[in-house]
Amino acid sequence: MAVKNGTGGAVRLLVPVGSLGAGVRAAEVRYGLEQGADVIASDAGSTDSGAAYLALGISKNNREAVKRDLLILMAAQAEKGIPLLIGSCGQAGGDAGVDWTCEIAVEVARELGIRPRIALLYSEQSKEVLKRKNAEGKIHALSVLGPMTDAMIDSCDHIVAAMGPEPYIAALEAGADIVLGGRTTDTAVLAAVPLMRGAPTGLAWHAGKIGECGAQCSVNPAGGAGVLITIGDEHFDVEPLSTENRCVPESVSAHMLYENSDPFLLVEPGGVLDVTAAQYAQLDARAVRVTGSEWVNKPYTMKLEGAGAGQYQTIMLVGIEQPDVLADVDAFHDKFLAALYGRVHSTIGEAAGDFHISLRMYGWNAVSGRPVPKGAPPPREIGVLFVATAATQEMATNIAKACNPWFFHFPMELGTELPSYGFAFSPADIERGPVYEFRLNHVVETDGPHELVRTKWVDLSQDNQ
Repeated sequence: MAVKNGTGGAVRLLVPVGSLGAGVRAAEVRYGLEQGADVIASDAGSTDSGAAYLALGISKNNREAVKRDLLILMAAQAEKGIPLLIGSCGQAGGDAGVDWTCEIAVEVARELGIRPRIALLYSEQSKEVLKRKNAEGKIHALSVLGPMTDAMIDSCDHIVAAMGPEPYIAALEAGADIVLGGRTTDTAVLAAVPLMRGAPTGLAWHAGKIGECGAQCSVNPAGGAGVLITIGDEHFDVEPLSTENRCVPESVSAHMLYENSDPFLLVEPGGVLDVTAAQYAQLDARAVRVTGSEWVNKPYTMKLEGAGAGQYQTIMLVGIEQPDVLADVDAFHDKFLAALYGRVHSTIGEAAGDFHISLRMYGWNAVSGRPVPKGAPPPREIGVLFVATAATQEMATNIAKACNPWFFHFPMELGTELPSYGFAFSPADIERGPVYEFRLNHVVETDGPHELVRTKWVDLSQDNQ
Protein backbone atom coordinates (compact mmCIF):
# COMPACT_ATOMS: atom_id res chain seq x y z
CA MET A 1 0.00 0.00 0.00
CA ALA A 2 1.43 3.39 -0.98
CA VAL A 3 1.92 6.05 1.64
CA LYS A 4 -0.79 8.70 1.43
CA ASN A 5 -1.17 12.08 3.03
CA GLY A 6 -4.01 14.49 2.52
CA THR A 7 -2.85 15.30 -1.00
CA GLY A 8 -1.09 12.07 -1.94
CA GLY A 9 2.59 11.22 -1.65
CA ALA A 10 4.82 10.89 1.38
CA VAL A 11 3.79 11.62 4.98
CA ARG A 12 5.57 14.57 6.58
CA LEU A 13 6.00 14.34 10.35
CA LEU A 14 6.77 17.56 12.24
CA VAL A 15 8.47 16.86 15.58
CA PRO A 16 8.68 20.33 17.18
CA VAL A 17 10.70 19.48 20.28
CA GLY A 18 12.10 16.53 22.19
CA SER A 19 9.70 17.02 25.09
CA LEU A 20 6.72 19.34 25.45
CA GLY A 21 7.69 22.25 27.66
CA ALA A 22 11.35 22.18 26.67
CA GLY A 23 10.93 25.10 24.28
CA VAL A 24 9.15 24.89 20.92
CA ARG A 25 10.51 27.43 18.42
CA ALA A 26 7.79 29.21 16.46
CA ALA A 27 10.01 29.84 13.42
CA GLU A 28 10.84 26.15 13.18
CA VAL A 29 7.18 25.15 13.35
CA ARG A 30 6.44 27.69 10.61
CA TYR A 31 9.15 26.11 8.45
CA GLY A 32 7.67 22.65 8.97
CA LEU A 33 4.20 23.84 8.03
CA GLU A 34 5.54 25.50 4.90
CA GLN A 35 7.10 22.18 3.89
CA GLY A 36 3.66 20.56 4.04
CA ALA A 37 3.65 18.83 7.44
CA ASP A 38 0.80 16.34 7.79
CA VAL A 39 0.99 15.87 11.56
CA ILE A 40 2.61 17.45 14.61
CA ALA A 41 3.72 14.91 17.21
CA SER A 42 5.81 15.16 20.35
CA ASP A 43 6.71 13.30 23.48
CA ALA A 44 6.08 15.06 26.82
CA GLY A 45 7.86 12.94 29.40
CA SER A 46 9.92 9.96 30.43
CA THR A 47 11.37 8.20 33.47
CA ASP A 48 14.63 10.17 33.17
CA SER A 49 13.97 12.46 36.11
CA GLY A 50 13.13 9.74 38.60
CA ALA A 51 10.21 8.05 40.26
CA ALA A 52 8.79 11.03 42.16
CA TYR A 53 6.85 12.40 39.19
CA LEU A 54 4.94 9.15 38.70
CA ALA A 55 4.40 8.54 42.41
CA LEU A 56 3.17 12.10 43.01
CA GLY A 57 1.35 12.60 39.70
CA ILE A 58 3.14 15.88 38.95
CA SER A 59 5.21 17.27 36.09
CA LYS A 60 8.81 18.39 36.35
CA ASN A 61 7.97 21.16 33.87
CA ASN A 62 6.32 24.35 35.02
CA ARG A 63 2.83 25.08 33.73
CA GLU A 64 3.90 28.25 31.93
CA ALA A 65 6.46 26.39 29.79
CA VAL A 66 3.94 23.76 28.72
CA LYS A 67 1.32 26.40 27.96
CA ARG A 68 3.80 28.41 25.89
CA ASP A 69 4.59 25.36 23.73
CA LEU A 70 0.92 24.44 23.36
CA LEU A 71 0.05 27.97 22.26
CA ILE A 72 2.40 27.59 19.30
CA LEU A 73 1.43 24.01 18.47
CA MET A 74 -2.33 24.36 18.85
CA ALA A 75 -2.33 27.51 16.72
CA ALA A 76 -0.43 25.59 14.03
CA GLN A 77 -2.84 22.66 14.30
CA ALA A 78 -5.86 24.89 13.88
CA GLU A 79 -4.33 26.85 10.99
CA LYS A 80 -3.50 23.78 8.90
CA GLY A 81 -6.15 21.38 10.17
CA ILE A 82 -3.59 18.65 10.82
CA PRO A 83 -3.51 16.37 13.89
CA LEU A 84 -1.55 17.24 17.02
CA LEU A 85 -0.41 14.26 19.11
CA ILE A 86 1.27 14.49 22.53
CA GLY A 87 2.47 11.39 24.39
CA SER A 88 3.35 10.78 28.06
CA CYS A 89 1.57 13.92 29.17
CA GLY A 90 2.59 15.53 32.43
CA GLN A 91 6.03 13.87 32.52
CA ALA A 92 5.14 10.40 33.83
CA GLY A 93 2.00 9.83 31.78
CA GLY A 94 -0.31 9.06 34.69
CA ASP A 95 -3.97 10.04 34.63
CA ALA A 96 -3.25 13.22 36.60
CA GLY A 97 -0.68 14.27 33.99
CA VAL A 98 -3.17 13.82 31.16
CA ASP A 99 -5.81 15.83 33.00
CA TRP A 100 -3.28 18.58 33.85
CA THR A 101 -2.21 18.88 30.21
CA CYS A 102 -5.84 18.86 29.05
CA GLU A 103 -6.67 21.70 31.42
CA ILE A 104 -3.88 23.76 29.87
CA ALA A 105 -4.98 22.82 26.34
CA VAL A 106 -8.56 23.90 27.01
CA GLU A 107 -7.28 27.21 28.38
CA VAL A 108 -5.15 27.69 25.27
CA ALA A 109 -8.08 26.86 22.99
CA ARG A 110 -10.19 29.53 24.70
CA GLU A 111 -7.42 32.12 24.26
CA LEU A 112 -6.90 31.21 20.60
CA GLY A 113 -10.63 31.09 19.89
CA ILE A 114 -10.47 27.54 18.49
CA ARG A 115 -12.69 24.53 19.18
CA PRO A 116 -10.79 21.29 18.67
CA ARG A 117 -12.01 17.81 19.48
CA ILE A 118 -9.56 16.50 22.07
CA ALA A 119 -9.15 12.79 22.79
CA LEU A 120 -7.59 11.81 26.11
CA LEU A 121 -5.89 8.42 26.33
CA TYR A 122 -5.38 7.04 29.83
CA SER A 123 -2.95 4.22 30.57
CA GLU A 124 -2.81 4.23 34.37
CA GLN A 125 -3.55 0.72 35.60
CA SER A 126 -5.87 -0.82 38.15
CA LYS A 127 -4.02 -2.86 40.76
CA GLU A 128 -6.79 -5.45 40.71
CA VAL A 129 -6.43 -5.93 36.95
CA LEU A 130 -2.67 -6.33 37.24
CA LYS A 131 -3.00 -8.83 40.07
CA ARG A 132 -5.35 -10.87 37.91
CA LYS A 133 -2.99 -10.66 34.94
CA ASN A 134 -0.12 -11.74 37.15
CA ALA A 135 -2.05 -14.69 38.51
CA GLU A 136 -2.66 -15.74 34.89
CA GLY A 137 1.10 -15.68 34.23
CA LYS A 138 0.87 -12.70 31.87
CA ILE A 139 3.35 -10.37 33.60
CA HIS A 140 7.09 -10.91 33.20
CA ALA A 141 10.09 -9.17 34.75
CA LEU A 142 12.52 -7.17 32.63
CA SER A 143 15.25 -6.84 35.23
CA VAL A 144 16.69 -8.17 38.48
CA LEU A 145 13.47 -7.26 40.26
CA GLY A 146 12.25 -10.80 39.68
CA PRO A 147 8.68 -12.09 39.38
CA MET A 148 5.80 -9.74 40.10
CA THR A 149 4.05 -10.11 43.47
CA ASP A 150 0.88 -8.60 44.87
CA ALA A 151 3.04 -6.83 47.46
CA MET A 152 5.05 -5.13 44.71
CA ILE A 153 1.85 -3.93 43.07
CA ASP A 154 0.42 -2.67 46.36
CA SER A 155 3.64 -0.78 47.14
CA CYS A 156 3.10 1.51 44.14
CA ASP A 157 1.19 4.77 44.35
CA HIS A 158 0.65 4.84 40.59
CA ILE A 159 1.26 2.31 37.79
CA VAL A 160 1.22 3.06 34.07
CA ALA A 161 1.50 0.90 30.97
CA ALA A 162 3.37 2.30 27.96
CA MET A 163 1.02 2.54 24.97
CA GLY A 164 1.72 1.80 21.36
CA PRO A 165 0.39 3.84 18.40
CA GLU A 166 -2.96 2.06 17.99
CA PRO A 167 -5.00 4.12 20.52
CA TYR A 168 -3.79 7.31 18.82
CA ILE A 169 -4.83 5.97 15.44
CA ALA A 170 -8.26 4.99 16.78
CA ALA A 171 -8.76 8.45 18.25
CA LEU A 172 -7.84 10.13 14.97
CA GLU A 173 -10.14 7.82 13.02
CA ALA A 174 -12.91 8.82 15.44
CA GLY A 175 -12.38 12.48 14.57
CA ALA A 176 -9.87 13.84 17.07
CA ASP A 177 -8.01 17.01 16.21
CA ILE A 178 -5.72 16.73 19.23
CA VAL A 179 -4.75 13.57 21.10
CA LEU A 180 -3.28 13.85 24.59
CA GLY A 181 -1.92 10.50 25.67
CA GLY A 182 -0.84 8.98 28.95
CA ARG A 183 2.36 6.97 29.18
CA THR A 184 3.42 6.08 25.65
CA THR A 185 6.64 4.85 24.18
CA ASP A 186 8.45 7.89 22.77
CA THR A 187 8.54 6.20 19.38
CA ALA A 188 4.88 5.23 19.18
CA VAL A 189 3.41 8.72 19.33
CA LEU A 190 5.53 9.71 16.32
CA ALA A 191 4.88 6.51 14.37
CA ALA A 192 1.09 6.67 14.74
CA VAL A 193 0.09 8.86 11.79
CA PRO A 194 2.66 7.41 9.36
CA LEU A 195 1.32 3.93 10.18
CA MET A 196 -2.24 5.16 9.84
CA ARG A 197 -1.43 6.60 6.40
CA GLY A 198 0.09 3.34 5.15
CA ALA A 199 3.81 3.87 5.67
CA PRO A 200 5.91 0.68 5.81
CA THR A 201 5.96 -0.47 9.42
CA GLY A 202 9.73 -0.62 9.78
CA LEU A 203 10.23 2.84 8.31
CA ALA A 204 7.49 4.38 10.46
CA TRP A 205 8.91 2.97 13.70
CA HIS A 206 12.50 3.82 12.75
CA ALA A 207 11.50 7.37 11.85
CA GLY A 208 9.78 7.66 15.21
CA LYS A 209 12.88 6.49 17.03
CA ILE A 210 15.18 8.90 15.20
CA GLY A 211 12.83 11.84 15.75
CA GLU A 212 11.80 11.16 19.35
CA CYS A 213 14.16 13.78 20.83
CA GLY A 214 13.75 16.36 18.11
CA ALA A 215 17.02 18.01 17.10
CA GLN A 216 19.07 15.56 19.18
CA CYS A 217 19.66 13.60 15.97
CA SER A 218 21.33 16.63 14.34
CA VAL A 219 24.96 17.73 14.44
CA ASN A 220 24.08 20.68 16.69
CA PRO A 221 21.28 19.72 19.09
CA ALA A 222 21.53 23.07 20.86
CA GLY A 223 21.07 24.85 17.55
CA GLY A 224 17.44 23.84 17.15
CA ALA A 225 14.48 22.14 18.78
CA GLY A 226 12.80 19.96 16.18
CA VAL A 227 13.02 17.89 13.01
CA LEU A 228 10.93 17.23 9.94
CA ILE A 229 10.73 13.61 8.78
CA THR A 230 9.35 12.66 5.39
CA ILE A 231 8.31 9.02 5.08
CA GLY A 232 7.84 7.39 1.70
CA ASP A 233 7.34 3.86 0.40
CA GLU A 234 11.00 2.83 0.54
CA HIS A 235 12.79 5.41 2.69
CA PHE A 236 12.47 8.26 5.12
CA ASP A 237 14.32 11.58 5.13
CA VAL A 238 15.17 13.54 8.25
CA GLU A 239 16.19 17.20 8.40
CA PRO A 240 16.34 19.77 11.24
CA LEU A 241 13.58 22.35 11.39
CA SER A 242 16.27 24.99 11.84
CA THR A 243 17.72 25.91 8.46
CA GLU A 244 21.01 26.73 10.22
CA ASN A 245 21.37 23.13 11.42
CA ARG A 246 21.95 19.85 9.59
CA CYS A 247 21.82 16.08 9.97
CA VAL A 248 24.55 13.68 8.90
CA PRO A 249 24.49 9.87 8.78
CA GLU A 250 26.49 9.62 12.01
CA SER A 251 24.17 11.90 13.97
CA VAL A 252 21.07 10.10 12.71
CA SER A 253 22.26 6.51 13.10
CA ALA A 254 23.71 7.24 16.55
CA HIS A 255 20.26 7.98 17.92
CA MET A 256 19.41 4.28 17.82
CA LEU A 257 21.65 4.02 20.91
CA TYR A 258 19.77 6.68 22.82
CA GLU A 259 18.10 4.99 25.81
CA ASN A 260 18.61 1.67 24.05
CA SER A 261 21.29 -0.91 24.79
CA ASP A 262 21.23 -2.44 21.30
CA PRO A 263 22.10 -0.24 18.28
CA PHE A 264 20.17 -2.50 15.91
CA LEU A 265 17.08 -3.74 17.77
CA LEU A 266 14.37 -1.76 19.55
CA VAL A 267 11.54 -3.55 21.36
CA GLU A 268 8.17 -1.84 21.12
CA PRO A 269 4.57 -2.90 21.78
CA GLY A 270 3.71 -5.60 19.29
CA GLY A 271 7.12 -6.10 17.76
CA VAL A 272 10.79 -5.31 17.33
CA LEU A 273 12.35 -2.68 15.08
CA ASP A 274 15.38 -4.19 13.31
CA VAL A 275 17.78 -1.72 11.67
CA THR A 276 20.58 -4.21 11.05
CA ALA A 277 20.28 -3.69 7.29
CA ALA A 278 19.50 0.03 7.45
CA GLN A 279 21.54 2.41 5.31
CA TYR A 280 22.07 6.10 6.11
CA ALA A 281 23.06 8.40 3.23
CA GLN A 282 23.53 12.14 2.95
CA LEU A 283 20.65 13.38 0.81
CA ASP A 284 21.70 17.02 0.60
CA ALA A 285 23.53 19.55 2.75
CA ARG A 286 20.99 19.26 5.59
CA ALA A 287 19.10 15.98 5.26
CA VAL A 288 19.79 12.26 5.61
CA ARG A 289 17.93 9.46 3.81
CA VAL A 290 17.36 6.15 5.61
CA THR A 291 16.47 2.83 3.95
CA GLY A 292 16.32 -0.82 4.94
CA SER A 293 14.42 -0.59 8.24
CA GLU A 294 12.50 -3.76 9.13
CA TRP A 295 9.74 -4.63 11.59
CA VAL A 296 9.28 -8.06 13.19
CA ASN A 297 5.85 -8.77 14.67
CA LYS A 298 5.74 -10.16 18.20
CA PRO A 299 2.98 -10.87 20.73
CA TYR A 300 1.57 -7.59 22.06
CA THR A 301 3.04 -6.48 25.38
CA MET A 302 3.16 -3.17 27.26
CA LYS A 303 5.87 -2.08 29.67
CA LEU A 304 4.72 -1.43 33.22
CA GLU A 305 6.17 1.36 35.35
CA GLY A 306 5.20 1.69 38.98
CA ALA A 307 6.46 4.04 41.66
CA GLY A 308 5.90 4.55 45.35
CA ALA A 309 7.22 6.29 48.43
CA GLY A 310 9.79 4.68 50.72
CA GLN A 311 11.85 5.93 53.65
CA TYR A 312 12.47 9.60 54.46
CA GLN A 313 15.55 11.76 54.04
CA THR A 314 17.09 14.80 55.68
CA ILE A 315 20.12 16.48 54.13
CA MET A 316 22.87 18.92 55.19
CA LEU A 317 25.53 20.61 53.06
CA VAL A 318 28.93 22.00 53.97
CA GLY A 319 31.78 23.42 51.93
CA ILE A 320 35.35 22.48 52.86
CA GLU A 321 38.63 24.21 51.97
CA GLN A 322 40.73 22.56 54.71
CA PRO A 323 44.13 21.70 53.10
CA ASP A 324 44.70 18.40 54.93
CA VAL A 325 41.20 17.23 54.00
CA LEU A 326 41.65 18.16 50.35
CA ALA A 327 44.99 16.35 50.25
CA ASP A 328 43.27 12.99 50.88
CA VAL A 329 39.54 13.24 50.26
CA ASP A 330 39.00 9.48 50.12
CA ALA A 331 40.53 8.88 53.56
CA PHE A 332 38.59 11.81 54.99
CA HIS A 333 35.34 10.43 53.60
CA ASP A 334 35.86 7.05 55.27
CA LYS A 335 36.86 8.53 58.66
CA PHE A 336 34.07 11.10 58.52
CA LEU A 337 31.38 8.53 57.68
CA ALA A 338 32.52 6.17 60.44
CA ALA A 339 32.46 9.00 62.97
CA LEU A 340 28.92 10.00 61.96
CA TYR A 341 27.64 6.45 62.28
CA GLY A 342 29.33 6.27 65.69
CA ARG A 343 27.65 9.50 66.71
CA VAL A 344 24.20 8.11 65.88
CA HIS A 345 24.83 4.82 67.67
CA SER A 346 26.07 6.60 70.80
CA THR A 347 23.34 9.25 70.99
CA ILE A 348 20.23 7.59 69.52
CA GLY A 349 21.06 3.90 69.70
CA GLU A 350 18.62 1.22 68.64
CA ALA A 351 15.79 3.76 68.39
CA ALA A 352 17.33 4.93 65.10
CA GLY A 353 16.11 1.70 63.53
CA ASP A 354 17.07 0.81 59.97
CA PHE A 355 18.87 3.99 58.94
CA HIS A 356 21.53 4.93 56.40
CA ILE A 357 24.00 7.80 56.06
CA SER A 358 25.81 8.75 52.87
CA LEU A 359 28.37 11.46 52.16
CA ARG A 360 28.58 12.73 48.59
CA MET A 361 31.82 14.57 47.90
CA TYR A 362 30.99 17.16 45.25
CA GLY A 363 34.10 18.34 43.47
CA TRP A 364 35.69 14.91 43.90
CA ASN A 365 33.51 11.94 42.88
CA ALA A 366 29.95 12.66 43.96
CA VAL A 367 28.46 12.18 40.50
CA SER A 368 30.07 8.87 39.52
CA GLY A 369 30.93 7.43 42.93
CA ARG A 370 33.94 5.81 41.30
CA PRO A 371 37.46 6.00 42.74
CA VAL A 372 39.45 8.98 41.51
CA PRO A 373 42.56 8.02 39.49
CA LYS A 374 45.78 7.94 41.45
CA GLY A 375 47.76 11.15 41.17
CA ALA A 376 44.68 13.35 40.69
CA PRO A 377 45.50 16.83 42.04
CA PRO A 378 43.70 18.02 45.19
CA PRO A 379 40.54 20.01 44.47
CA ARG A 380 40.38 23.68 45.43
CA GLU A 381 37.31 22.96 47.55
CA ILE A 382 34.65 20.30 47.98
CA GLY A 383 30.99 20.35 48.91
CA VAL A 384 29.96 17.50 51.19
CA LEU A 385 26.31 16.51 51.00
CA PHE A 386 25.10 14.55 54.02
CA VAL A 387 22.05 12.36 53.42
CA ALA A 388 20.30 10.59 56.31
CA THR A 389 17.66 8.03 55.37
CA ALA A 390 15.33 6.60 58.01
CA ALA A 391 11.85 5.15 58.52
CA THR A 392 10.30 8.51 59.43
CA GLN A 393 11.03 12.13 58.66
CA GLU A 394 11.35 12.81 62.37
CA MET A 395 14.05 10.17 62.76
CA ALA A 396 15.95 11.28 59.64
CA THR A 397 16.07 14.80 61.04
CA ASN A 398 17.00 13.54 64.51
CA ILE A 399 19.95 11.69 62.94
CA ALA A 400 21.02 14.83 61.12
CA LYS A 401 20.86 16.86 64.32
CA ALA A 402 22.89 14.23 66.14
CA CYS A 403 25.54 14.43 63.43
CA ASN A 404 25.54 18.22 63.17
CA PRO A 405 28.46 18.91 65.57
CA TRP A 406 30.81 16.47 63.82
CA PHE A 407 29.55 17.51 60.39
CA PHE A 408 30.58 21.07 61.17
CA HIS A 409 33.87 20.41 62.96
CA PHE A 410 35.24 16.92 62.20
CA PRO A 411 39.05 17.10 61.74
CA MET A 412 41.20 14.98 59.46
CA GLU A 413 43.14 13.84 62.52
CA LEU A 414 41.54 13.57 65.94
CA GLY A 415 43.42 15.44 68.64
CA THR A 416 44.24 18.38 66.38
CA GLU A 417 42.63 21.80 66.44
CA LEU A 418 39.02 21.56 65.29
CA PRO A 419 38.28 23.14 61.89
CA SER A 420 35.04 24.88 60.99
CA TYR A 421 33.37 24.04 57.70
CA GLY A 422 30.92 26.27 55.84
CA PHE A 423 27.29 25.32 56.29
CA ALA A 424 25.33 26.34 53.19
CA PHE A 425 22.13 27.04 55.12
CA SER A 426 20.81 27.75 58.58
CA PRO A 427 19.16 25.76 59.98
CA ALA A 428 21.56 23.23 58.52
CA ASP A 429 19.16 20.27 58.30
CA ILE A 430 16.74 20.26 55.39
CA GLU A 431 13.89 17.77 55.32
CA ARG A 432 13.71 16.28 51.84
CA GLY A 433 10.63 14.16 52.39
CA PRO A 434 10.10 10.58 51.27
CA VAL A 435 12.36 8.73 48.86
CA TYR A 436 10.42 7.78 45.73
CA GLU A 437 11.38 4.56 44.01
CA PHE A 438 10.48 2.66 40.87
CA ARG A 439 9.01 -0.62 42.08
CA LEU A 440 8.10 -2.26 38.76
CA ASN A 441 10.08 -3.01 35.62
CA HIS A 442 7.91 -5.59 33.91
CA VAL A 443 5.91 -6.22 30.76
CA VAL A 444 2.30 -7.35 30.60
CA GLU A 445 0.78 -9.50 27.87
CA THR A 446 -2.43 -7.98 26.53
CA ASP A 447 -5.31 -9.17 24.39
CA GLY A 448 -4.56 -6.27 22.06
CA PRO A 449 -3.36 -2.68 21.98
CA HIS A 450 -6.58 -1.23 23.42
CA GLU A 451 -7.22 -3.55 26.37
CA LEU A 452 -5.43 -1.46 28.99
CA VAL A 453 -6.19 1.97 27.53
CA ARG A 454 -9.23 4.17 28.26
CA THR A 455 -10.39 7.02 26.01
CA LYS A 456 -12.27 10.15 27.06
CA TRP A 457 -13.38 13.06 24.90
CA VAL A 458 -13.32 16.80 25.48
CA ASP A 459 -15.23 18.11 22.47
CA LEU A 460 -14.83 21.86 22.29
CA SER A 461 -16.55 21.89 18.90
CA GLN A 462 -19.79 21.55 20.88
CA ASP A 463 -18.80 24.35 23.27
CA ASN A 464 -21.13 27.34 23.13
CA GLN A 465 -18.94 29.59 25.27
